[in-house]
Amino acid sequence: MAISFDKALGIHEQAVGLRIQRAEILANNIANGDTPNYKARDIDFKSILQGVQEGQQPLPMARTHAGHNQGLIDSDFAAELMYRIPSQPSIDGNTVDVQEEMARYSKNAVDYQASFQFLNKKFKGLSNAIRGE
Repeated sequence: MAISFDKALGIHEQAVGLRIQRAEILANNIANGDTPNYKARDIDFKSILQGVQEGQQPLPMARTHAGHNQGLIDSDFAAELMYRIPSQPSIDGNTVDVQEEMARYSKNAVDYQASFQFLNKKFKGLSNAIRGE
C-alpha cells in the first residue's frame, strides 16, 4: 500500500511554506520603515491557504529555471500582495508602522513554529507507521 504524502501531511506543508513567504514580506516592510512613499504590503494568509485546501491553485507563476522552487505565492507578483491601510498616514507617504509590522512578524513566527510542529508530528507518525510501532 503506497503512502500519499499529500494526504498524510495535510495542509501543514503548505502552511509552513506560506508562513516563510509571509515572513519575507513582513521583513521587507520593516526594512523599509523609513523609505519615503513605501507602501506596506501583506498577503491574506487565510484565503490563500483556503484556496489551496479546496484544490484551487493560486495565480500561476512564471519560473526562470525548472529547478526553482515554486511557492504558494510569488512575492514579485503584485496581484497577490495587498497594500496595508495605515492607521495614521505618514507625511512622507510611507504606510509602514514598524511596531505593528514587528508584532505581525512575531505572530507569524509563532504560527510558523506551530505549523512546523504539526508537520514534524505528522512525519513522526509516518515514521512509526513504517516501522510498525
